[in-house]
Amino acid sequence: MELMYKSTRSNETATASQAILKGLASDGGLFVPTQIPKLSVSVEELSKMTYQETAYAVMKEFLTDFTEEELKACIEKAYDSKFDTEEIAPLVKADGAYYLELFHGATIAFKDMALSILPHLLTTSAKKNNVKNEIVILTATSGDTGKAALAGFADVPGTRIVVFYPKGGVSPIQEKQMVTQKGENTFVVGIKGNFDEAQSGVKAIFGNKELEKEMDAAGFQFSSANSINIGRLVPQVCYYVYAYGKLYAEGEIKEGEKINVVVPTGNFGNILAAYYAKNMGLPIAKLICASNDNKVLYDFFATGTYDKNRDFMLTSSPSMDILISSNLERLIYKIAGEDDKKNKELMTLLSDTGRYDITEDMRACLKDFYGNYSTEAETAAVIKSIYDKTGYIIDTHTAVAAEVYKKYAAETHDETKSVIASTASPFKFTRSVMNAIDSSYDAMGDFELVDELSKIGNVKVPNAIEEIRNANILHDTVCEVREMESTVRKFLGI
Repeated sequence: MELMYKSTRSNETATASQAILKGLASDGGLFVPTQIPKLSVSVEELSKMTYQETAYAVMKEFLTDFTEEELKACIEKAYDSKFDTEEIAPLVKADGAYYLELFHGATIAFKDMALSILPHLLTTSAKKNNVKNEIVILTATSGDTGKAALAGFADVPGTRIVVFYPKGGVSPIQEKQMVTQKGENTFVVGIKGNFDEAQSGVKAIFGNKELEKEMDAAGFQFSSANSINIGRLVPQVCYYVYAYGKLYAEGEIKEGEKINVVVPTGNFGNILAAYYAKNMGLPIAKLICASNDNKVLYDFFATGTYDKNRDFMLTSSPSMDILISSNLERLIYKIAGEDDKKNKELMTLLSDTGRYDITEDMRACLKDFYGNYSTEAETAAVIKSIYDKTGYIIDTHTAVAAEVYKKYAAETHDETKSVIASTASPFKFTRSVMNAIDSSYDAMGDFELVDELSKIGNVKVPNAIEEIRNANILHDTVCEVREMESTVRKFLGI
C-alpha cells in the first residue's frame, strides 16, 4: 500500500518522492506520513542484519513509491567507504550507558547518516517525477548540517547547494570544514546573525512565490537539506532500529526488552526520528530530550508553553544553539490529533508572538518524553568525569546528553538500559573538549589540540580533520540577514 505524506498545516498531500523534492509544503507546513508504518522484521532478523539491510527494512516502509532496486541503490551509494567503520554506527558501552556513535561519516557528525543518502533520494525523486529543473538545495546550519550537506551534494549533477551559517556562531573546525569545501556547485555564506535568523531567512526565501516563478523560468527549483525534509528524517529512524538489533545480538537485552533513548536536541529532528522508531514498534520506553543553556525544549516539556522570547546563548555545543525547533511542529501536529488547523494556529502564534501554549490533552500525549538540560559547567564536568573514569572521550553535544541522562537516572531511579545518541566526534570541538579535561590545554593551537586529543584518547585523527589541516579557504562571502535572498539570486545569476 502506498504511504502518502501530508502537510502539518493543510490538506496538501504528496508521495514520498514528491515530499522529498519539495522539502517544505506549499503552505509552509512540514510533510508527515499519513500513518507511521510498522516494522515488518523480527528482532531476531534485525540482529543478523548489516546497517545497509536495516536501512532498507526501515526505509521501504516509509518510501513506498521507490522500487526495491532504486532504494537499495541509494543505500549502497550512501553507506560505503565514506564511513570509517564497517558497522556505520557502532555502539560503545561506557560509564553505564551505550553510546551510539553516529559520527563515522565524511564530516564526523550525525548529519552524515542522513545527508549521505539524501542527494541520491533527491536525484532519484527528480527522475521519478520527470523534473527537468536544476535542484537548488538551500540550507541554514548551526554547524553540522552545512558541511554534511555540502559533502553530500558537491558536484552531484543537476544540483547546486547554498549554505548559510551564523558567522562567529560555529566552532573553528566547523567553519573551516565549510569554507574549504570544494565543488563547482557549492556556495557557503556567513550571515551577521544567529542560526534562528538564518533558518527564518531560508524559510522566507522558500515562501517567496514571486522568486519561485523567476527560478522556474530560469530552470531552477528549491529543495531543502535541513531536517524539515522528510528525506532527512526517515534515514535517521534507521539507526535507532539498528542499535536495538545490535544490543540484542550482543546479548545486552532480551527480545522485547525496552530501552531508553537519550538525544542532545536542538532542531528536534533526531529525537523525532526516535519517536517514529518507537511508533513503528521498536521497544523504546522513555525519549530523553537533552538541551543546553538554550533550554526552550526543556521549558516546553516542563510547562506546556513554547516560548522563544529569551536571550540566545552561544554555548560549547553550538549545533544545539537554537530557539525555534522546527521539527517540533511534526510532534505538535501529532498530539493535536493530526488537526492541521489547530497546528497552523499554534505555528502562527509562534511566528507572530514568539510563543504558544498547548492544551492539557496535548500535554498528556507527551508522557513518553522527559526533558532536562545541562549547563556549560556541567557539560565540561561530565566530559572530564567520563574521561577520568573510562578513557572514553565524548564531544560537547554528547556530553549534554550524558549529563541529562545522569539527572534522569538520579531523579527517577529508572534502571532501563539506555542508548545515548553520540552526535559528533570530539575532534570537531577539540578546544572545548580538551579544556574540559584540563584547562592548561588552552594554550595550544587548534591542530596541536587535535594531535593531543588523538594521543590521550588513543584514537586516530579522522580524515575529515586531516583534509582541512592545510586546505585553502574557497568561500568568504558574508552578508546581512536582509541580504540573504539577493545573495542567492547573485549565485544563481537571476
